[in-house]
Amino acid sequence: QVQLLESGGGLVQAGGSLRLSCAASGRTFRKYAMGWFRQAPGKEREFVAAITWDGGSTDYQDSVKGRFTISRDNAKNTVYLQMNNLKPEDTAVYSCAHGGLYSGPSSNQDDYAYWGQGTQVTVSS
Repeated sequence: QVQLLESGGGLVQAGGSLRLSCAASGRTFRKYAMGWFRQAPGKEREFVAAITWDGGSTDYQDSVKGRFTISRDNAKNTVYLQMNNLKPEDTAVYSCAHGGLYSGPSSNQDDYAYWGQGTQVTVSS
């Protein structure tokens, strides 16, 4: 069993920054890909960013490229999402997800077996 706990969400003005963290426990974190997804009110959950088990490769949704950065610290069993130049359309609940063993940075939700509860990010205009 894997437990994922997100933190770092909040209310920020447009143009501001937030750093989300996701602490993992229950499995050998360093061997697994990780991802971030988000769900806005009335919309389906969508892919934001993903990172390979070793941090060697990443992938991003087009709308966040150049603004968001995913990273991980395997010594701390934690994955991060640095979000800069936030826009009102980034408002959503952000969830981290635990991916496949030694797998690539997938944007497919079906490749993720475990999910956190999520943290709310609200960007005001």
